[in-house]
Amino acid sequence: MRLVLYGLLAVLLPMAVCAQVDEEELGAWYMYMWTTDFEQSPYGLQGDIQYRNWDRIGDLEQLLIRGGLTWSPEGRRVKYTLGYAYVASGAYGPSSATSDESRLYQEALIPGRLGRRVYLTHRIRLEQRWVEDQDFRTRVRYFFALNVPFNQDTLGKGAVYLSYYNELFLNLERDIGNDQRVDYFDRNRAYLALGYSLTDTLRLQWGYMFQKTESIGKGQLQFNLMHSF
Repeated sequence: MRLVLYGLLAVLLPMAVCAQVDEEELGAWYMYMWTTDFEQSPYGLQGDIQYRNWDRIGDLEQLLIRGGLTWSPEGRRVKYTLGYAYVASGAYGPSSATSDESRLYQEALIPGRLGRRVYLTHRIRLEQRWVEDQDFRTRVRYFFALNVPFNQDTLGKGAVYLSYYNELFLNLERDIGNDQRVDYFDRNRAYLALGYSLTDTLRLQWGYMFQKTESIGKGQLQFNLMHSF
């Protein structure tokens, strides 16, 4: 009997310690995104700060701080970025433990327009990732977005608009060290939001994103402030 009890404890204790993510619980992401261009120069800067929670607030999922140098070649509708990101990821539930990640990234962003009111964005991003206690690995991301203002032709001051995006993440390696493997499919994010332009350079968005990873699918509220200066 004692051996049976020890066996049950060996199975149940790790399950109790490693809480499973509640996919039904609505999370929230709070984001500030900014961009600026240097005067009379093709160069600029961009970045974002994101505070992500497993719940509405308090249970840290991730803190992400990212920034990069941009270059817009003359006569071409594309913006290139070379940048760095720091990510602190938290565990679901009461644990306050975090793991750190550093990333380098390179991206190409291509804006477009369909008719008078449909604004399109394509973005391809390549990441080099150093995740704590894992081997170095890389990932590619493809992002497609559209913004459609309801009350005017532009996204300038006073615009009320619909915003949609979808982003696909693919791992370029499967072995990540310590006998761990991941799928080539990393995650997909689908997002729908309502936006309002406070000024020509400051926009607010409130929306909902569903993120599907190789193991879970979870909904997140998003509150986004976008600033260009």
